[in-house]
Amino acid sequence: MAADGFHFGAPRRARRPSLTPMIDVVFLLLVFFMLAARFGAEGALPVALAAPGAPTEWQGPPRLVEIGPENVRLNGLAVDEAGLAEALRPLMAGPEAPVLLRPVEGASLQRVVDVIGALSDAGLTALAVVE
Repeated sequence: MAADGFHFGAPRRARRPSLTPMIDVVFLLLVFFMLAARFGAEGALPVALAAPGAPTEWQGPPRLVEIGPENVRLNGLAVDEAGLAEALRPLMAGPEAPVLLRPVEGASLQRVVDVIGALSDAGLTALAVVE
């Protein structure tokens, strides 16, 4: 028995902390962020921003598409969105002729993107967004 009344045995050497749990956590975080990340190229829309004062060679009648929250208007006349590309064709010399797109108050960005996508899918290549 020790002089002070307690005897705990031979002192043990201090244990080094294990790095295994920390490595497991880092690996799990790595896997989580790899699965949560978005891979691949972002989608892009072929849209030109109309610059004020830029010289333009406009050919043919006006082609202004107003994009509203619920409707689409071509040169002030209501047009069915599904038939917008066909309504534009008589006004254009070809698919490279410019078409001006103007979102009106209340139109969401997704709505504008949907109309641009529909016109791009129809083969129109010169779309410009104006205010």
